[in-house]
Amino acid sequence: RLPEQQKASESPLSWFRGVYLPPALHPLNKTFVKGGEWQDIGSTQEKRRAFLQDFCRKYNSRKKLQTHLVHLVSRIYVEDRHKVLYCEVPKAGCSNWKRVLMVLSGLAASANNISHDDVHYGKHLRRLDSYDLKGIYTRLNMYTKFIFVRDPVERLVSAFRDKFEHPNSYYHPVFGKAIIKKYRHNADEAALKTGSGVKFKEFIQYLLDSHRPVGMDIHWEQVSKLCYPCLINYDFIGKFETLEEDANYFLQLVGAPASLKFPKFKDRHSSDERTSTEVVRQYLKELSKEERQLTYDFYYLDYLMFNYTSP
Repeated sequence: RLPEQQKASESPLSWFRGVYLPPALHPLNKTFVKGGEWQDIGSTQEKRRAFLQDFCRKYNSRKKLQTHLVHLVSRIYVEDRHKVLYCEVPKAGCSNWKRVLMVLSGLAASANNISHDDVHYGKHLRRLDSYDLKGIYTRLNMYTKFIFVRDPVERLVSAFRDKFEHPNSYYHPVFGKAIIKKYRHNADEAALKTGSGVKFKEFIQYLLDSHRPVGMDIHWEQVSKLCYPCLINYDFIGKFETLEEDANYFLQLVGAPASLKFPKFKDRHSSDERTSTEVVRQYLKELSKEERQLTYDFYYLDYLMFNYTSP
């Protein structure tokens, strides 16, 4: 692991240099797709896959990244019945995707009746790193691998709202207390004791700090470091912005039951306004121009890889 000072001095793209290129893209098997209404979505999907591969080809070399395979696949969930692998990206529809995987695997009859806690803490789904190396390689080579992504700063704001603007027995005492202690001048005793009431500007100060008082978290970690899209060749790239149509097209591709549709409901805090472009704009107003630029720089690779427009 590089010292923080050395990491900070590197180009954002240098992390991808020194890895093997993924193999050539295989055509998606569209045997189960019925009806002509999916043609445009299928065409968009091919463009996304080609764009990502071109990006990886441009910025990669032929050397090998010294990262253990088990670490690379630690965020990937396995559904053996339909032979799919899902890399979890928090705040991009992951709770409902886990519900869908539970239905596909026969663990539940309907996605609508599975609670949030059951999804995330029930340990019903296996992750790819729980298999031996042969099992990992076999599934990586044979299964349909998919990922759903989201505009990086929109995902970041969504994570902040979820974890810091609502009561939370983990994020307030663990992250909130550390953030308030380091970044809030003259913090009162109540805030220091509970960790509640973190401001978005304080959260960004923590995010951009090379000497963070507490580590990173999957809810705001870069997708490039959660799912390694230049090392694992994803067959399907869905986007949160077109979540419903992408998800239902993918379910057709893998031969899911016709009755299974991707859930439309908001997983938690259902009365809150969804995090949209306009909501994000309000949060970004709290930051200086430099902080906004540095936040974009932090997610630079995610913006490039998935062809998102800079905010």
